[in-house]
Amino acid sequence: MSSDTYSHGHDDEIKHGHNAFSSGGCGDIVPAGPIPNGGRSFQVSGLDCAEEVAILNRVVGPKVGGEEHLAFDVINGRMTLLENAAKLSDEDVMLLVASTGMTAKPWDDGNAAQDQAAHTARQRRFTTLSGGFWAAGFGWHIFETGMGGALGLFSGHGEVPMPLPEAALFVVAILFGVWLVAPKAWSSARRLSPDMNLLMVVAVSGAIGLGEFFEAATVAFFFSLSLYLESWSVGRARNAVSALLDLAPPTVRLVRADGSEATVPAADVFVGDSFIVRGGDRIPLDGEVIEGAGAVDQAPITGESALVPKELGDEVYAGTINGEGTLKIRATKTASDTVLAKIIRMVGDAHARRAPVEQWVTKFARIYTPIVMIVAVVIALIPPLAFGASWGFWFYNALVLLVIACPCALVISTPVSIVAALTASARAGVLIKGGTYIEAPGRTTALALDKTGTITMGEPEVANVYPLGDASERELLASAASLEVRSSHPLARAILTKMEQTDISISTAEDIRTVPGRGLEGRTERGGIWLGSDRFAEEKGFGASIPSELRNQIESAGSTLVVVGDENGVTGLLELRDRIRPEARSIVARLHAQGVKSIIMLTGDNEQTARAVAAEVGIDEVRAQLLPEDKVAAIEELSEQHEMVAMIGDGVNDAPAMARAHYAVAMGAVGSDAAIETADIALMTDDIAKVPWLIDHSRRTMSIIHQNIGFSLATKALFVTLTGFGLASMWGAIAADVGVSLLVVANALRLLKAPEDHTAQTAANTLGSQGIGAATT
Repeated sequence: MSSDTYSHGHDDEIKHGHNAFSSGGCGDIVPAGPIPNGGRSFQVSGLDCAEEVAILNRVVGPKVGGEEHLAFDVINGRMTLLENAAKLSDEDVMLLVASTGMTAKPWDDGNAAQDQAAHTARQRRFTTLSGGFWAAGFGWHIFETGMGGALGLFSGHGEVPMPLPEAALFVVAILFGVWLVAPKAWSSARRLSPDMNLLMVVAVSGAIGLGEFFEAATVAFFFSLSLYLESWSVGRARNAVSALLDLAPPTVRLVRADGSEATVPAADVFVGDSFIVRGGDRIPLDGEVIEGAGAVDQAPITGESALVPKELGDEVYAGTINGEGTLKIRATKTASDTVLAKIIRMVGDAHARRAPVEQWVTKFARIYTPIVMIVAVVIALIPPLAFGASWGFWFYNALVLLVIACPCALVISTPVSIVAALTASARAGVLIKGGTYIEAPGRTTALALDKTGTITMGEPEVANVYPLGDASERELLASAASLEVRSSHPLARAILTKMEQTDISISTAEDIRTVPGRGLEGRTERGGIWLGSDRFAEEKGFGASIPSELRNQIESAGSTLVVVGDENGVTGLLELRDRIRPEARSIVARLHAQGVKSIIMLTGDNEQTARAVAAEVGIDEVRAQLLPEDKVAAIEELSEQHEMVAMIGDGVNDAPAMARAHYAVAMGAVGSDAAIETADIALMTDDIAKVPWLIDHSRRTMSIIHQNIGFSLATKALFVTLTGFGLASMWGAIAADVGVSLLVVANALRLLKAPEDHTAQTAANTLGSQGIGAATT
């Protein structure tokens, strides 16, 4: 280990980070808006897709100082006025929203899900009534004319006057179909800002004007069905997130002060209370095992497939399953503050950070709709005026264009895909902090990572003890342990573990003092003692006492050198090693195969040690002996050379460098609140195999989004072409639009079940017999 990496707190191992990267990276991946965790939130009934977001931005935005002062969570139907927004009363906000044809009320966590369910049920009711009356009208027509007459409804329009009872049934179907749409369409017309609601109402009104009650009813019913499917798919994605809530039991078997037990709501348990979890039961709260032992299935939180042994002093997490044995646990978090609760909140809030592709779809729809209106007017007017064609025929074709141009399938597919991808990743133990960071991993071209805890296990052990002079091995270990006895640092734990293995009693040194960047010193009954790097020894004037051959041997083996001494000189050396992860070589190879051009190790360790580790696992480039500001400079340089740079660290360490990367990944976020709350992407375990899984998941998500966009646009282009030649019908156009909506929603929801990743297991099986070597911290 280099002289500038060992201190009490050991700079390269524990750098007390800050929230420098709380807003994500700084490159071209920028959140679309702040996460709505401040200001005032409102439940908006009718907020189902980006189209409504655009409407609210246009209506409410100017009144609060601009769109940048609003944030939206479409999945939960939430609009938030951020803290820096212009002051408006709740009543004024609700009136503004009402002017758009939607309704709003102050956000209430307890009723939000019920309100959304009620909105969806209302849409289902009106759609069912519209469909029922449409079917009744169609049935009446079959009764009156037979099947041949029924086919005539689909093949022609306006040739035969429709009987009054049949027309009445279709008119009722139209009323129910447009009942929820008409207020939004009227608002759009008043603002001279056409949207898809106005497109449909104009098309239906035009069909009625032509006497095409069947086609008008068909358009109204299918458009209502399309909107219901939109709400249903959003609710499906929302329920997938809400299902995470079911992981934690609502009640706890509380152990009272007198030893009696009682079942109480989890929300009533305080930090410090004790509770019992039997074998096979889910753990209701985060806590620490104080009695019993067993194995816990942590897959719901971390994605780990194997059971994790738990015994006295070990941490457990809400939502995980106690596989065997009875555990007595002391609560360390309240129900609202568990790791699981944080994950649920993070996934729920993630939609305020919209992916670039989602922003593109919104902008496209905003420009596309007015253009369609203009083209429809041209189709209705030019052929009759310029060529003397039939007014009725071309007016009808203009209406067909309005119907097929409706961008429902286009605007719904992307947000549903993003939510499904976020939920699937959370289930796999990868917490992605918004749609912005779904897209980024798939474009990664350079990956920078720390060494300790990432490539290596992060659990060093004392490999060899080298006493010098008259000192014995026991005396050398006793001196080192007396300085480290109160430290929780991995190197200190390694030294103390070695002490326990050799059955040496430990006494604590007095006047222990940290020498930043160097090591520790203190006093025992025999005089002053010290411990630290080789540079520390040189500064004390004892550098020549370290045998150069032994120093080179330790460093060339990829180990950490710790020097121990007293007032008279160096009494010995400790060689510490941190094992390289068995799967590291396979994972690096897979990252290269995925197209990551450059994998760089950034470490504060010495050059020899770092290069030994890099050569072992196939890393492209090593930058060693770096201070935090040096790592920042390295990331800035990489960002100039590569399109997308990721930085992987421990979530608190390396914070400045992670802030400079386009996106940051925190390793092993379970148990680290800072890691969960600050990283752009948090791996809930320290399993680096999740990184290639993340890249594959990102690419699969973007592939499905592009499929949906391409299919939607291709279908519309086909019908626009048919309309231009007068070959399309209104009912066929709306049926095609609904069909496309169904397909893109089904395709998007496939992401809820992300493919499992077998990298770690495969790597372990492949490399387990290869004896992957040791490395330093």
